[in-house]
Amino acid sequence: MTKTKQRERKPDWLKVKLNTNETYNDLKKLMREKKLNTVCEEARCPNIHECWSERRTATFMILGDTCTRACRFCAVKTGLPNELDWGEPERVAESTEIMNLKHVVVTAVARDDLKDGGAAVFAETVRAIHRKMPETTVEILPSDMKGDYESLHMLMSSEPDIFNHNIETVRRLTKRVRARATYDRSLELLLRVKEIAPHVPTKSSIMVGLGETKEEIIEAMDDLLAHKVDIMTIGQYLQPTLKHLDVVRYYHPDEFQELKEIALAKGFKHCEAGPMVRSSYHADEQVNETAVQKRIKYMKGVESTGAKIDRIEF
Repeated sequence: MTKTKQRERKPDWLKVKLNTNETYNDLKKLMREKKLNTVCEEARCPNIHECWSERRTATFMILGDTCTRACRFCAVKTGLPNELDWGEPERVAESTEIMNLKHVVVTAVARDDLKDGGAAVFAETVRAIHRKMPETTVEILPSDMKGDYESLHMLMSSEPDIFNHNIETVRRLTKRVRARATYDRSLELLLRVKEIAPHVPTKSSIMVGLGETKEEIIEAMDDLLAHKVDIMTIGQYLQPTLKHLDVVRYYHPDEFQELKEIALAKGFKHCEAGPMVRSSYHADEQVNETAVQKRIKYMKGVESTGAKIDRIEF
């Protein structure tokens, strides 16, 4: 007789209050009309209602809905991707304008089938948002692009407000959790961004509950700081389906608070830590003051002249 594996019951603090208001419904309808994908939906993010309904932020997932990798924690489907859609950048920008989003995160499936990892489309998406909505801050969350730093230069030329790339887990568990990505390559990517654009805040995220120790989490913090990462987010891993990695344990909110305090004491400029925290959680609060002032300056210019500026000079 086959023994059925018993799954650990989710604690009460992981229950989410849904707020499916008009803003949420309008944004969801718009995504379908524009044939756009969001990681909010594809990755089954528990914060989708808060971000869409209350904070007017969204995470667009470009380059299709099919990833070339098969990470054991991720719900995004894997397979052979579709051809590039060069109309996608403009549709993302149009949607940003229609919904008057104040902060946009642009992420993508991994496209290891492409020489540049999709960097050209990625960069054009950021530029399209800047052209149409200069007052909106833009965060990018790309894959490691297989360590192709020429593609990274291309991507950074689009002048994002935040660069985000997740190490996802501690060093020891990386091979088990991530597909093709390596811990050190992700760290190197984050450091290279600082070399290319020292003024752009960098950000990374880890999931807990996969079997890591507290000491390993602290080691990951030190590794990120050594590679000049400014912002860190820490969230609870939740198993998307039975085919994905099991949750080893659920961290209590008090433990997340302790990790946040440790991260800030170590020198991170901003840290979000909590059971429901994801990489783009409260991302609008993490834009540095320089970028915020540029947006304020833009808005004052619009109000005083009544004219719309095509591009903000960075």
